[in-house]
Amino acid sequence: MKPIPTITLKQAQHRNQPVILIAFSYHSDLVKLVKYLQCSWSQTRSCWYLPYSVSNLSAIYKAFDGVAQVNNKYLNSKSNLSASKSNATASAKAIKLTQAKPILKLTRADKRLLHGFVKFLRGKRLSESTVRTYYLHVLDFLNYLKGKDIEEVNHKDVDGFIEDFCAPRYAISSHRQVISALKQLKSFVPNMQVDTDLLEMPRKSKYLPTVLSKEEVMELLRCTKNLKHRAVLALIYSCGLRIGELVALELRDIDIDRRQLMVVNGKNRKDRYVVLAKSFIPLLNNYLETYRPKRYFVEGRTEGKPYRASSVRHFLKNSCALAKIKKRITPHTLRHSYATHLLEYGVDLRYIQELLGHARPETTMIYTHVTKKDLLHIESPLDMVISDFLEPDNGQHKLTLSRKYY
Repeated sequence: MKPIPTITLKQAQHRNQPVILIAFSYHSDLVKLVKYLQCSWSQTRSCWYLPYSVSNLSAIYKAFDGVAQVNNKYLNSKSNLSASKSNATASAKAIKLTQAKPILKLTRADKRLLHGFVKFLRGKRLSESTVRTYYLHVLDFLNYLKGKDIEEVNHKDVDGFIEDFCAPRYAISSHRQVISALKQLKSFVPNMQVDTDLLEMPRKSKYLPTVLSKEEVMELLRCTKNLKHRAVLALIYSCGLRIGELVALELRDIDIDRRQLMVVNGKNRKDRYVVLAKSFIPLLNNYLETYRPKRYFVEGRTEGKPYRASSVRHFLKNSCALAKIKKRITPHTLRHSYATHLLEYGVDLRYIQELLGHARPETTMIYTHVTKKDLLHIESPLDMVISDFLEPDNGQHKLTLSRKYY
């Protein structure tokens, strides 16, 4: 079972007003909960916040009860005590999804339904991340129904939920998750008056990935002075790792002699091997000798504990600023760059699919749209038109774009 995330509560002054700061490493489910609480995002403090009050503090405890551990040692002891008397603090035991109550308007029947729905999803061996996502979407749906018997729910209710609640709040990807959650709910409650064949998913947005040039990659690594940070970025790029795979990578999964790295339990519970770059081995040995991690390839301040993904994003942002890279770069951009550069160097698409751990070749095909390998052979019609009119005249051309024509 995955470890329970932790949120840290602090008292502070923000814009001359007392507030409660809510800080945590990025977690999509926790972000949804703070949005339920109508928290605001502080760009300067890089965390969420609510106006300071005992009622808001109580609401925070209710929302995160059973979902996350709450570190409240930075709060005023009196206000913390008064809030904890009215609401139990978050449990440090195993996650119980049915205890998460961002909006407390559920009937007993709804709570029983949610509890059974979670067991149903886990029985289908879905990942905990998927279970939690579907649970939260169905929780939204039940709150929207306001106690209506689930077996009496029809397409009008579903359409209203999607139009009134989902469409104004969610991106297309989350909208698609809502439809998937409702289809699973129909499987769990067959008597619900909804035909899943009529539930249409919006089309996926087809975004092209941002890719760094080879020169930008080298400049990024050159400007990353910290040895640990440079080793992390070099490994992500040289092996095409996802950020979750990087922070979960253990030392026992690295075989320096064979120049192999094993990604264990990656996306879709798939294992795979990737090749370690020859040029990365000296940097790897230097890093291991200097920092001496105990279990994970990269560890935080606590020995034997994994590094935080948010820390990787933070120092990558600083390195991009030093390298004067203006593109919006994330750790996944290095993975995109890895795949694109392999394709430009002539590596077969099937091998790239295997190295990336993609389940379908269509996912890997997106890199054919950003590679320069074939596009560089295509000449612009502007160049062709100008070349047709070029006439040497004492070493100069009569037609140039730099000349002014009036």
